[in-house]
Amino acid sequence: MTIPYTLILVSLAFAIFFHRAAELEDEPTWIWSALSLVISAVTIFWLHCGWLGMFLGQLALFVGITIFRMSRKK
Repeated sequence: MTIPYTLILVSLAFAIFFHRAAELEDEPTWIWSALSLVISAVTIFWLHCGWLGMFLGQLALFVGITIFRMSRKK
């Protein structure tokens, strides 16, 4: 089994994106970063979905965080 280094680098980029987004929103940065890394790891290593699965997982995380924050502000 080869290790998908490019996918791992892209997953780190997503984690950095969510870290910075959490900083801008004054939220705990480690939670958003950890969720991003967990989703990437699950889609790459457990589900074997590759690029599409990782991008869809990150998109689902973004939508989930948005919906959660919108419902919490009411």
